[in-house]
Amino acid sequence: MSLGEELKDWIISILIAVILAFFIRYFIVELYLVDGPSMRPTLLSQERLVVNKFIYRFRAPERGEVLIFQYPKDTSRDFIKRVIAVPGDTIEIKEGRVFVNQQLMNEPYILSKTMGDYPLSTVPDGHIFVMGDNRNNSEDSRFSDVGFVPFELIKGKAVMVFWPFDHLKTLS
Repeated sequence: MSLGEELKDWIISILIAVILAFFIRYFIVELYLVDGPSMRPTLLSQERLVVNKFIYRFRAPERGEVLIFQYPKDTSRDFIKRVIAVPGDTIEIKEGRVFVNQQLMNEPYILSKTMGDYPLSTVPDGHIFVMGDNRNNSEDSRFSDVGFVPFELIKGKAVMVFWPFDHLKTLS
């Protein structure tokens, strides 16, 4: 094999690897860094996540899932929160308790009572209501700058913490 043919093979191999990496990153999975305390105790700041970017092309988000979405007021920023209510659900927070469809939510993943109230509201079609697990330190759907999150701003479902290794776990 001549030097020119070998060089051509290397260039083609590198080009294929770059295209595959691009395809995987933008359409299948992406890695994210948790920045901040809003999802404690489920996720800690500086943990690294694997995010499934294609799942919501086939189905809508479900209650309880942890997902990444673009902050509605500045889409260059990403937020990570838990889905609390889906289209058609009613949501209400009173006396520190969260009600979805008039049923008190069982939330073993939160550490403290939710401060403040949120009036009875219905999640519109094509949107979700999200909250951080660290309710009293989370900018989420309770605030007007986030509000009901449109499906088109959802980037993917967080499926696994992979770093640091001693925090390795899957997310439901």
